[in-house]
Amino acid sequence: MAPGWWRRRTGYQVWPRSFCDFDGDGIGDLPGIVSKLDHLADLGVGFIWLSPVYDSPMADMGYDISDYRAIWPPFGTMADMDRLIGEAAVRDMGVVMDLVVNHTSDRHPWFLEARTDRTAPRRDWYVWRDPAPDGGPPDDRQSYFGGPGWRLAPETGQYYLALFTPAQPDLNWECAAMRAAVWDMMRWWLDRGVAGFRMDVIDHIGKDVDAGLIENGPRLHDHLREMHREVLAGRNVLTVGEAWSAEPADAVPYTGRDRGELDMLFQFRHVTEGWDPVQGKWRPRPHDPAALRRVLYSWQRATAEDGWTALFLGNHDLPRMVSRYGDPVAHRVRSAKALTLALHGLRGTPFVYQGDEFGMVNGRFDRIEEFRDVETLTHHRLAMEAGMAEAEFIAGANTNGRDTGRTPVQWTDGPGAGFTNGTPWIGLTPANAHISAEADAADANGLIAFHRRLIVLRRDMAILTDGRFAAHAEDHTSVWIYERRLGGERLLIAANLTGTEAQLDMPPDATIAGRPLLWTVAPRDRLEGTVTLAPWEAVAIHALD
Repeated sequence: MAPGWWRRRTGYQVWPRSFCDFDGDGIGDLPGIVSKLDHLADLGVGFIWLSPVYDSPMADMGYDISDYRAIWPPFGTMADMDRLIGEAAVRDMGVVMDLVVNHTSDRHPWFLEARTDRTAPRRDWYVWRDPAPDGGPPDDRQSYFGGPGWRLAPETGQYYLALFTPAQPDLNWECAAMRAAVWDMMRWWLDRGVAGFRMDVIDHIGKDVDAGLIENGPRLHDHLREMHREVLAGRNVLTVGEAWSAEPADAVPYTGRDRGELDMLFQFRHVTEGWDPVQGKWRPRPHDPAALRRVLYSWQRATAEDGWTALFLGNHDLPRMVSRYGDPVAHRVRSAKALTLALHGLRGTPFVYQGDEFGMVNGRFDRIEEFRDVETLTHHRLAMEAGMAEAEFIAGANTNGRDTGRTPVQWTDGPGAGFTNGTPWIGLTPANAHISAEADAADANGLIAFHRRLIVLRRDMAILTDGRFAAHAEDHTSVWIYERRLGGERLLIAANLTGTEAQLDMPPDATIAGRPLLWTVAPRDRLEGTVTLAPWEAVAIHALD
């Protein structure tokens, strides 16, 4: 592959537990992924981001790793993993591993040794502090998933830092021996043929706990540059960091061409824009297409001359794209197309989350017992203790909880949705019963066909990779209009991202006449004067000056 191959490719996230179950135990697995590679190749996917398949106690669905060089048995074997890498390569797809190195499982041999004695050889591989004078935690820091951020290890009388669940102790990135072990593990996977790494909560590895600096800590970029020098330099692989704290000003420090750090970044400002200031994701704000535009455009401007970003609206931690930002009932297909076109036309590398290519909607649960996500279950307990109404919490969890996007992929409308012959690990979604990859693929105007055409355009048209970004009509509340320019070419995208008709006067410098490339309602070869866009109408027009 040519250097920078990922700029023209489209990524596809596989969350393996819910992708495809090959052996009928109700849990997706590596052979199941292999069985669907032709679907991904037909879609035009350039690389797979594979969420964790490492051995794990599964306290946090695999993000608590007990062995970085082994596969969780229900997912398969290392031979299955090697086969996946090889079969994907035959189809010109890379496999990008999820790298989870802010923390390990509390069952990892490193931690099992570290907790036994204050003088244990790997003691300083984790973050330990003495109790407060009253014997309690060192400070009042809370974990992201609810409850104290410090947990007592009674064997030694010290507390360890666990910013997610108690079963996920944070690694101490100030320890050179620990970093060397991580570098060695990364090289081991690269030598097996993986195409790179998606780096989980990578903005946390530079933390200074005593100074209260957790995200974007003082040593973050030092550690990333060391990682590049020790592991990545000279390898033509992809690195993408997850950074919930990132703002547009952080784009170039993370991903600038001369920084020697990462290739691109998952930022989440457009996600948190829709959260309540106090209750957060559990009390989501109504979707505001202008606010979404404002954040995404700010990242376009921040990376206009240098740096790169990942383009996404859904993943395993988020609700389904069409449920959060579109209309999953009246205009499911059209709104999913409009959102996809508006997003994929921007500068960056687009990612498709499993099932979004044919418009799956949020899973829905009526009782807390039906949820499986540790974050949801912990916050439910805390919300009940704080007096929040059960119905309000369930409504918020059904809108923004992580399980909403984790229900099994609906491959067919048959038993088990074509996902499994057994009992699925989490309930199937009744609203998805009429939605399947099989049915959509049979429709020449379906979402799969739309994705396929758009992915080909991104692969073949340099303007979508290298073209300059220019925005128009940014005061409009529901319509996005922007263009890409490269040499004498123009590509303009107009999208009404609401369920009501929208009218606007085209700015003179946005007027265009040319060839329609993609559309959600009907082809248009020009946009000029006063334009009326139907609900969820989007169009891409290409022109030569």
